[in-house]
Amino acid sequence: MENNKVYDIIGIGIGPFNLGLAALLEPVDEISALFLDQAEGFDWHPGLMLDNATLQVPFMADLVTMADPKSKFSFLNFLKETDRLYKFYIREDFFILRKEYNLYCQWAANQLKSCLFGKKVENISFDESQEVFTIDVLDLKNNDVTQYITKKMVLGTGTQPSLPAFMEGKDFPNVIHTSEYLNHKADIKNAGSVSIIGSGQSAAEIFQDLLPETEDGMFMSWFTRPDRFFPMEYSKLTLELTSPEYVDHFYNMPPSQRKAVLAKQPPLYKGINFDLINDIFDTLYGMSVGNTPLNVALKPSCQLDSVLPEGNSYALNFTHVQDNATFTHVSDYIILATGYKYKEPKFLKGIENLIERNEDGLFDVSRHYTVDRAESIFVQNVELHTHGFVTPDLGMGAYRNALIINAVAGKEIYKVEKRIAFQEFNTQKTWTAKHSS
Repeated sequence: MENNKVYDIIGIGIGPFNLGLAALLEPVDEISALFLDQAEGFDWHPGLMLDNATLQVPFMADLVTMADPKSKFSFLNFLKETDRLYKFYIREDFFILRKEYNLYCQWAANQLKSCLFGKKVENISFDESQEVFTIDVLDLKNNDVTQYITKKMVLGTGTQPSLPAFMEGKDFPNVIHTSEYLNHKADIKNAGSVSIIGSGQSAAEIFQDLLPETEDGMFMSWFTRPDRFFPMEYSKLTLELTSPEYVDHFYNMPPSQRKAVLAKQPPLYKGINFDLINDIFDTLYGMSVGNTPLNVALKPSCQLDSVLPEGNSYALNFTHVQDNATFTHVSDYIILATGYKYKEPKFLKGIENLIERNEDGLFDVSRHYTVDRAESIFVQNVELHTHGFVTPDLGMGAYRNALIINAVAGKEIYKVEKRIAFQEFNTQKTWTAKHSS
């Protein structure tokens, strides 16, 4: 046990959201905090760190700025400290490169003594008499186990690559998730044919990245289930939906209504950057000058039903969702841009009795992002079903963290905006906390 010290809060998982929480807590002396992650260090989506890929939110959606613009952990201060501020100023682009965002987060993590890497949480128990959690943590470097005690926790273990159900239990060579793309790019470039499955940003980025290879003989196909390659919508009035009052509005809907609303909102958070769609078209147009045949096929309205080995290649079995017709496509390499899903960590079994769930078995997340009646277990980026499509949005991370910090402190440490939109989303002026009496 770590000197019997009792922390106010311990975060498990150090992705951008918990890293932002650690950065905002760093100057708050009255709250003792610790953050643990089993990875060797911070590295955000390394398999998709394409040279020209950018975030889909402006640079102000960094770890801290929207909660504390004066923080030393802001992206602008990172640029100043690394002699890049004037370069960024001349660039005149709010959307920063993904690889630079990753370096920024690593810079912040390296300064935060509260962030410990190489630490795997094995088990959590709760002492009802003392009202504290005991966390058993394995040091992956020396195999020592240390116990940490805390009054509250915040779960930020993130999402994991999601594969279609028919791929469960199968490990086909040359069939990968987009998260592994750069690790396999050399092999992919040598493939005679490649198929990309998916309609989101990752699929589009990889398609654009591989287009030059099609001029050297590779045949590339891009299949999506939606009826079009749709852009993410980010007009200014639509962006007002990434606001505290819209979260209030969504939270107060009946669960059935939430599901219905979310079903209509994929273009708000699952689409492709508008400029990237246009760049892809322009690239295809340039490649086609002189009516040059292209080694490319773009096929919307196609649902992938199964993948089966066929010699050294694979047979992809599809249903065309508009024609209701089935067909088979053969490809040497398959890249599944099928997104990410949250998977509950095994260490929650020790405190399962504390966690509240809805009728679907999902976390019943309170307005202040807790999942237990005592409001001691906070969550990050698992509340899509209760708080809406802004859940994974980096721009709302600092807002959520400010609420968490204020709840832990029992007072306002960071100012939290309650209304920022010109729109009125409902007739209610206030929201009701889940556990209010």
